Amino acid sequence: MRLRFLWPGKTRNRELKSLQDFYAERIRALADVEIIETREARGLPENQAGKIKDLEAVGLEKHLEDAYIICLLDRGTEMTSQELARFIGTVERNSAKPLAFVVGGFLGLADRVVGRADLRVSLSRMTFSHELSRIMLLEQIYRALTIHRGRHYAK
Repeated sequence: MRLRFLWPGKTRNRELKSLQDFYAERIRALADVEIIETREARGLPENQAGKIKDLEAVGLEKHLEDAYIICLLDRGTEMTSQELARFIGTVERNSAKPLAFVVGGFLGLADRVVGRADLRVSLSRMTFSHELSRIMLLEQIYRALTIHRGRHYAK
């Protein structure tokens, strides 16, 4: 199974970056993993949110052509860890495409990226920073893979 994680910009918070690396290494023991940090749109005022998201979309779209696209959105479908594990198992059995999990920047994702999604997922109805969302996603993917592979993961 091939997993691709995409987001604009690097994780700047040192503690969160450490957790990101921790979960990425754990996932690598179970699947082929690629983390792609695309160019972040900088220097524009926040009131130009559409332009910022469109600029970031350009970098993300380059890595979506051959993938089953899963966008993280606050208005996406919520899943339990068990449901996510079943979903991953279904995709693994029925598709050769990599799973591409796309997390937006601090303003979210451009509509054109969301429109390409095969699935829209929400980590919670609450709002989290984009950097924290990355960690939560990686942890949940690790958890789902261990469930899917029949390994023990503490509850």
